[in-house]
Amino acid sequence: MPDALYADASALLTGWQPPTAEAADALARTLRLLDEGGPAALTRGHRAGHVTASALVLDATGSRVLLCLHGRFRRWVQLGGHCEPGDRTLAGAALREATEESGIAGLWLDPTPIDLDIHPVACQGGSLHHDVRFAAVAPAGAVERVSAESVELGWFPPDALPEPLAGATAQLVAPALAVFARHHPRPAPDPAVEATRTYR
Repeated sequence: MPDALYADASALLTGWQPPTAEAADALARTLRLLDEGGPAALTRGHRAGHVTASALVLDATGSRVLLCLHGRFRRWVQLGGHCEPGDRTLAGAALREATEESGIAGLWLDPTPIDLDIHPVACQGGSLHHDVRFAAVAPAGAVERVSAESVELGWFPPDALPEPLAGATAQLVAPALAVFARHHPRPAPDPAVEATRTYR
């Protein structure tokens, strides 16, 4: 794994402000993993655990989220996975994974993580994913395409997510919507139009 990705992950996470106590604990454990494992901690072969990257994708209006029914563990989850040798940044890894798994070109991704979650996986006979999570937005008119990683893709309202849902996916909705509101603000009302409205 190139040193550039390791340097990016270390710098990004060292400067990140976790949004919850759970994320703060996961951050401390992940920084320790990176310190002890070096660049190998970003590869799937690192049995003690490895850093992965994922993204919760919103549609262009911010009114739906895109989830995949994962082919291996049969739960609905955000898009993401392992870092690859060509990745130079964690945000870039998350964007690549989201693009590959959604089939949607032109995704926009905020480079600041919205969460960090550690969970057990079956890699190498049993390991941990230290998953760094981002928010992404699809372009208007985007059409998804199922990849080999998933059984199904679907758009869902943030308050009506499907079941069975992966454990830490729902907690991404609120921070992803906050990212959307910051970067895709709704236009201010036109005063001329507002003046003609009748309110009851």
